[in-house]
Amino acid sequence: MADEPRVVLIRRVCRRDQLVDGGHAVTFSISRPGRALPAFAVAYDESVHAFVNICPHRGTPLDWQPGEVFDESGLYLICATHGALFEPDSGRCIAGPCQGAHLQRIPVEVVDDHVVLKHDVLGDYADR
Repeated sequence: MADEPRVVLIRRVCRRDQLVDGGHAVTFSISRPGRALPAFAVAYDESVHAFVNICPHRGTPLDWQPGEVFDESGLYLICATHGALFEPDSGRCIAGPCQGAHLQRIPVEVVDDHVVLKHDVLGDYADR
């Protein structure tokens, strides 16, 4: 297996200009063995971050409407179910019943003005 070439699949999530700091998220899904998971990408502090859209406390989506994941200040991600607050750059819960837990990060980067999800077919990107 060490001699096998690594294959990386790139999937466009959205255009970078669709994401505004503290604004509307772009929603998408990711595949896991046997299921698809909801996900979202946001801009914060001029960087792009993506997470699985599942609260670590209740297992419910964060957004109360598709893509509505920021609180009114645009500084924190908020769970619509119970109001837990998460840091948008790390996904760490800073207030609420799941304090100290983390949203599951999805590695993304900006390539040619697009937010892309890179998936190494010989590994599971979510575990890196």
